Amino acid sequence: MASAAGSKQQQAMMSLPSSRGVGGWTQRQNKQFECALAVYDKETPDRWHNIARYMGGAKSADEVRRHFDHLVEDVARIESGRVPFPRYSSSFSPSRGADDGNRCRYLKYQ
Repeated sequence: MASAAGSKQQQAMMSLPSSRGVGGWTQRQNKQFECALAVYDKETPDRWHNIARYMGGAKSADEVRRHFDHLVEDVARIESGRVPFPRYSSSFSPSRGADDGNRCRYLKYQ
């Protein structure tokens, strides 16, 4: 089950540039990761292994865990006011954001 903190983490992932070791993840992998976090919450046994498998083996369990740790750090920076609000182009609708109903359509649920 996704929490409010999880939702903030997902929003942060979409708005921050690839930095601090988070590079190397495509937009599609980030979306897969977001969906996997919603499926496998913190109470799930072997969470990081399950998320890595959900992503088709493109990332190891350790890479997935590190990606999450970086995301948590980024969310903490955003919530503390140390990251400015992003400027969106006129074609982006903040009300729709990344959650436009199509974000998980290409994933195979296990």
